[in-house]
Amino acid sequence: DMAERGDRRGWAFGLGLERLAMILFEIPDIRLFWTEDKRFTSQFEEGSITKFEPYSKYPPVFKDIAFWIPEDFVENDFFEMARGIAGDIVERMEMVDEFTNPKKGKTSKCYRITYRSMDRSLTNEEVDALQDELRDRADADLGVEVR
Repeated sequence: DMAERGDRRGWAFGLGLERLAMILFEIPDIRLFWTEDKRFTSQFEEGSITKFEPYSKYPPVFKDIAFWIPEDFVENDFFEMARGIAGDIVERMEMVDEFTNPKKGKTSKCYRITYRSMDRSLTNEEVDALQDELRDRADADLGVEVR
């Protein structure tokens, strides 16, 4: 509930050890630090700095969501909501389309969400359930009108 301060927005920035290691070892995704995949952990030895060698990941699942936005829509609130629902399997969120209907004066945005697990293949059923929950919550909590 925004710490009972819905009238304020805040940002948290940090440069933790993981971020420094990402730069030093050229690791592209912070989520790799929490995997127990030997393809990742076997690449590093104590006292040695080696460039990370990428390996194939599990396939992504792409889902789009489009909705009419209210005037007070805050994109970051939508991103936080999606990550709150799906957690670390949300790999990427990007707006892929935006238009304003001149007759209605309403603006629509379409976002493509990339879901991917670092340690298993996702099923369509589980991603569909997450997407359905996101649609319902965005409608109820953000005041958008899902198309």
